[in-house]
Amino acid sequence: MEGFAAYLSGERALSPHTRRAYLGDLESLLAFAASEGAAELEDLELGTLRRWLGAQSQSGAARATLARRSATIRAFTAWALREEYLEADPALRLKAPKREQSLPGVLQAPQLERLLKELEDGAADGDPMAVRNRAIVELLYATGIRVGELAALDVDNLDPDRRTLRVIGKGNKERTVPYGVPAALAVDDWLRRGRPLMAKDTSGPALFLGLRGGRVDQRQVRSVVHGLFEAMGDTSASGPHALRHSAATHLLDGGADLRAVQEILGHSSLATTQIYTHVSVDRLRKSYQQAHPRA
Repeated sequence: MEGFAAYLSGERALSPHTRRAYLGDLESLLAFAASEGAAELEDLELGTLRRWLGAQSQSGAARATLARRSATIRAFTAWALREEYLEADPALRLKAPKREQSLPGVLQAPQLERLLKELEDGAADGDPMAVRNRAIVELLYATGIRVGELAALDVDNLDPDRRTLRVIGKGNKERTVPYGVPAALAVDDWLRRGRPLMAKDTSGPALFLGLRGGRVDQRQVRSVVHGLFEAMGDTSASGPHALRHSAATHLLDGGADLRAVQEILGHSSLATTQIYTHVSVDRLRKSYQQAHPRA
């Protein structure tokens, strides 16, 4: 477990959250194998792996979770083979379930316009939390970055002249993401009126700060955005990732190139980005069926 954890952290450069998920999956797998009588790693067989995934499925695990657990198995057995803990890789013929092509609620452009106008009005009196929340939502929607990437931003990650962000994404991969004038104005307002009032000696270079002056926590951002969506009352969106999905969908609806969207989002595979084209086509089909007299 320690060796595999070091591999995930060092060679794979996975995030702490993903490492915890992989190690939790591995603990579950090894416990299941032991319950079937496996005494050593060499006793791991393809049938054991399939039965473990089957048990996970029967217990209600989502298809995306099963896909990740399959990835955990393949990563672990390949590593164990290389480290000579195994003589053969039992997961070579293991098939992973396909992920469901579904997304959380995507906000319509008018909904976002209303939300952002309310945030702008709320920040007008200079309350630092309101100014911060407006900047956070504007930046999340403008760039499509992940909530973890936003929380990790430092002030010097901003290039105000070019209106770009330098983001460290999954696998410690760096990318540059553009943002528009409304987000630039909101962030500038935060830096001028909000951040100086909340900053403490412990703030360091963090762009966004929490109540105590330290770097904002991902959970705080999720709580803020979830509360805003709940207050809207007319959307199924429930968290910051919905802003990322909305940004991607609206870019493609507006004619953006798929590979450009892939680069903006930081997807390693174009196949991950293509899910947004399915969403756009589905929406187009629904509009056609509702509006055309001979649909």
